[in-house]
Amino acid sequence: MARSDQTGDWRDRLAPSLAEFESLAIDAYAKLPEGFRSQTGNVAIIVADFPEDDIFEDMGLETPFDLLGLFEGRGLTERFTIETGELANRVILYRRPILDYWAENDETLGDIINHVLIHEIGHHFGLSDDDMELVEAAID
Repeated sequence: MARSDQTGDWRDRLAPSLAEFESLAIDAYAKLPEGFRSQTGNVAIIVADFPEDDIFEDMGLETPFDLLGLFEGRGLTERFTIETGELANRVILYRRPILDYWAENDETLGDIINHVLIHEIGHHFGLSDDDMELVEAAID
């Protein structure tokens, strides 16, 4: 039985770099529903390969691949006063664990980035998983 090449042009492709991954995250953020996005304020989106050692230890992770993203800061539901020296809230997307997850599942990389971004920003708003699923559905 003859088989045809199903690889497309993957033979010469590399995994997206941190900069390319950041571009994917920025694109995903831009596609979030306007009402959701407009309320995020100054939430910074950062891309790193893996969690820092202190996060790894504090969260009791078994491997650095266990965490796809992280919200750092105080969510809107926790901000009653602004404290001096308080850093801006940020969402960190971990490139290598997301790429690993992508390799093991039947989802597009863009869909995974959307999901992680919405989930982590959802922590900023104090949203439930059901609320976050509604935001995701609004993108599709």
